[in-house]
Amino acid sequence: MTNTTTHLTANAANLLSEPEAGRIRAIKSRRWVLYPRAKQTLDRLEELLEHPRGTRMPSIAIYGDSGMGKTTIMKRFRDQHPPSFDRKSGVLKTPVLAMEMVSRPGERRFYGELLTLLGAPQAPRADIAQMEQAALRIMAAIGVKVLVIDEVHNIIAGTYREQRIVLNTLRFLSNRLQISLVCFGVNEAREAIGGDVQLTRRFEQITLGRWAANEDYETLVTSILRNTPLRNPSVLTLKSLRRILQITDGVTANIFQIINSIAIDAIENGNECITDSTVEKWMPTFDTDAAVA
Repeated sequence: MTNTTTHLTANAANLLSEPEAGRIRAIKSRRWVLYPRAKQTLDRLEELLEHPRGTRMPSIAIYGDSGMGKTTIMKRFRDQHPPSFDRKSGVLKTPVLAMEMVSRPGERRFYGELLTLLGAPQAPRADIAQMEQAALRIMAAIGVKVLVIDEVHNIIAGTYREQRIVLNTLRFLSNRLQISLVCFGVNEAREAIGGDVQLTRRFEQITLGRWAANEDYETLVTSILRNTPLRNPSVLTLKSLRRILQITDGVTANIFQIINSIAIDAIENGNECITDSTVEKWMPTFDTDAAVA
């Protein structure tokens, strides 16, 4: 067993002092692993925060199959810009506000969800105009610059009229508050946003496609291994990389799951590394068509 930790990131190396149960718990927990595709997406989102305020603010739509890491990237972006207290104004500033698009959305349900997120639920008898003004007032006061909407494909669950109303609402919020929109959704979300031509023109599209056998995929696996607290280095050949890709169907969540599962076995059996042999013997326990984003 090696005594060096050069094969790990600093955070992963620090976990080696934990008992086995602690390391296994860390592996099972949702943890952030930086890889080029995620970094490129986050860098682009950062640019929205720095963009001068004005009319027709640029926005980004991020599409991908379920399990491709959209929600993880969204949460990372949100967590990197938490609310901060402005002593001068006495207001908790929130540059990034993240919400999930409600199922079967309509204008009232959308504003209701938004106001609840803002900590200002409305009275049952409040009309839409009152809800709208309350949302505008609070969002302006707390300094929202980017409104992030996860599961934006839920829009298409509504009727055509409901879809148009919600899309008009998003465009109105962007115009009135001079904020950027970031929408995350499965590939069908293109249809949802495409329902408003004016809104569509503002969106830069980023697609998180399934992984293929290339350098980016190898970098992803290397990044996961470097963030997995095993005492010995894990060295995988191209054969093992191809097997992982085949089993997981190129879905990010599944790739994490297979590596995490083998890593836990490696801790429990004392091998403390992932090898070609353990990859070859591993059998999938998940449905590649039912990955979670």
